[in-house]
Amino acid sequence: MYNSTVAWISFRALFGRRRALLFVLPAVVLVVLTLALKSAHGTRPDWPSLLLGQAGIGAVVPLTALLVGTSVLGSEIDDNSVLHLLATPVPRRSVIVSKTAVAALVTAVFAAVPVLLAGLIAVGPHRLAFGCFAGAVLGSLLYSAVFVMISAALRHPVAYALAYVALWESLLTRLVGGAKWLSVEQWSLGLAHAISNNGDLSSTLSLTPSLVMPALVLVAVTAYGTRRLSAFTLHAD
Repeated sequence: MYNSTVAWISFRALFGRRRALLFVLPAVVLVVLTLALKSAHGTRPDWPSLLLGQAGIGAVVPLTALLVGTSVLGSEIDDNSVLHLLATPVPRRSVIVSKTAVAALVTAVFAAVPVLLAGLIAVGPHRLAFGCFAGAVLGSLLYSAVFVMISAALRHPVAYALAYVALWESLLTRLVGGAKWLSVEQWSLGLAHAISNNGDLSSTLSLTPSLVMPALVLVAVTAYGTRRLSAFTLHAD
């Protein structure tokens, strides 16, 4: 399903826009904030967990994934350049899978790696740093899949992606208990907690649902994104 040609075109298009400069900003803020707190010896003993969990996994990862995931396909749909790709015999599923893979990899580089760096600065080579890195990688993949699907399904994907992060991930999952079972942030924190065994990460899910639910959602959003991209082709023709 992965198409290296589509992936290479996506990489070139992604970093050929000025918007790519924004990818590094959340990571820089996280690292600078970590250095500041480390030099000030923190204001409370659990500050590394709060910083990596809430600022790293909870903010830097979804924001970076939003910037990348809505660019890798949404920009091409907005300017209709995607029609050149869809005119080729490449299966629509391969387009979605390849672009999701590109978005996930770029997001992991610009978000998950900085989370690891921030963790190493804060606590050194500790399980907390590696656990949050694993959670950030999982979040990078899932957020990317969701935002690529949104780009394939809806016009103006940035607005809908922002609404998803602000209303679902940041608000409803904190107000409605059952919503946590469908939260990318909670799945990421669940994996981070399972590896680090750190109770300050505010995770409400165990390891099993943090792995099973993402797998199901990944298949579902990929299938729906493929369907919507195929419908877009028919509509454009």
